[in-house]
Amino acid sequence: MKALHMLAFTLTIVGAVNWGLVGLMNFNLVNLLFAAMPGVERLIYILVGVSAVYLAVTHMGDCKVCSKK
Repeated sequence: MKALHMLAFTLTIVGAVNWGLVGLMNFNLVNLLFAAMPGVERLIYILVGVSAVYLAVTHMGDCKVCSKK
């Protein structure tokens, strides 16, 4: 489960950085890297979204700060 958590965390960070670049500089890094492969670009966006949902659902059980009682 640790590998899945780390993969989800990494993908979510990639997505967050990409959205930050889009918001600040109108620069889409994912599009720049994978524009020639729209299927791969779309898959990356889907994986980032699924990773964010996974982290949101499992956060309370995994987070050492939030799970303190």
